[in-house]
Amino acid sequence: MIHLDLGNISSGPKEYYDVIIVGAGPAGLTAAIYAGRAGLSAVVLEKALEGGAVTQTHIVENWPGFIKIEGGELGEKFAAHAKAFGAEIVTAQVVKISYDNEYKYVELDNSKKIKGKVIIFATGAVPRKLGVPGEEKFRGRGVTYCAACDGYLFSGKDVVVVGGGDSACDEAHFLAKMVNSITMVQNLPYLTAAKVLQDRLMQNKNVKVILNSLVKEIRGTNKVEEVVIVNNETKEEKVIKAEGVFIYVGLKPNSDLIKDIVQTDDYGYIITDENMETNIPGIYAVGDVRKKNLRQIVTAAADGAIAVEHAAKKYF
Repeated sequence: MIHLDLGNISSGPKEYYDVIIVGAGPAGLTAAIYAGRAGLSAVVLEKALEGGAVTQTHIVENWPGFIKIEGGELGEKFAAHAKAFGAEIVTAQVVKISYDNEYKYVELDNSKKIKGKVIIFATGAVPRKLGVPGEEKFRGRGVTYCAACDGYLFSGKDVVVVGGGDSACDEAHFLAKMVNSITMVQNLPYLTAAKVLQDRLMQNKNVKVILNSLVKEIRGTNKVEEVVIVNNETKEEKVIKAEGVFIYVGLKPNSDLIKDIVQTDDYGYIITDENMETNIPGIYAVGDVRKKNLRQIVTAAADGAIAVEHAAKKYF
C-alpha cells in the first residue's frame, strides 16, 4: 500500500535523490507523482511558482475531468498531488547541470549541489517576443504577455492583442469582458486557433480582427499610447490608438541551461526519443521544452509519466 504524506513540504533539498526534476509545471509534477508511485525518491526544483505557467492561465477547459477550472487551482492540485506521493518541492534556481558515468549533478544558486541517478528537465517555454521598437521600453507599462495576470489593469481601455492562435483567442475572450475594445493583429491571412475558440471570441462585439498584418512599432511617452501595424501585401501602415498590448506569438524553450549538454533543434527545443530520453542516458526532457507537435497540459503530463516509467525500469 502506498502511503500518502499530505504534509510533505521540504525546507531544503538533500544531497541525493533517485530522480531530480527541474521545473514544477504539469510535466514535472506528473513525473514526481509517477516517481512516488514507483517507490523512487524525487525532488522538484522550481524557481517560480508551483504549477508552472498553467497558474497564469485564467480558465482551463481541456484538462480531462474538468469542464472548466481556473489555471491557478489546477496548478495547486498538481503540486498537492505530487507532495502526496512523497515528492519534495523546493524553491531554487538551477545554475549548472553536469554528469558522469554514474550520477547526474545539479548545482543551485546557493552553491548547494544535488546528485541523482536521473534528471528530468521540465522547464517549459516562455512567450516569444516581437522584437520591435518599443516592446522592451514599455514592458510593464502597457506591454504584457499575460491577460490573466495583467488584464484588470486595462479595464475600460482599448488594447491590442498580437497573435491568432489558441492562446491569443482564449486570452482575448477573457479580456473582452473588461476592456473597452480589442484589436487583434494576426500576421497570417487567417486565425490558427481552434474553431471553438474563434467562434467564442467573435461573439464579443468589442473585438475587431486585422489579418495579414504585422506590428511595426509600439509608441508612447511614459506608457503605451499607440501601435503601428503594416499590411504584409500592400505595405500600408496604420496607427491604432491603444493603452495596452498583449503579445501571443509563440514560445521560446527554456533550454539554455542544458542546450550545450543534450541535442536540440534549431529553435532550442530538446530532442528526445519516444521515452522522453535525450541523447545522454539518464537525462530526460518533458513538456513544452521538448521538440513535439502539440504543447498542451495533457501532453506535458503524459511526457512526465512516460519518462519516469522508462527511467524506473532502465536505471533502478
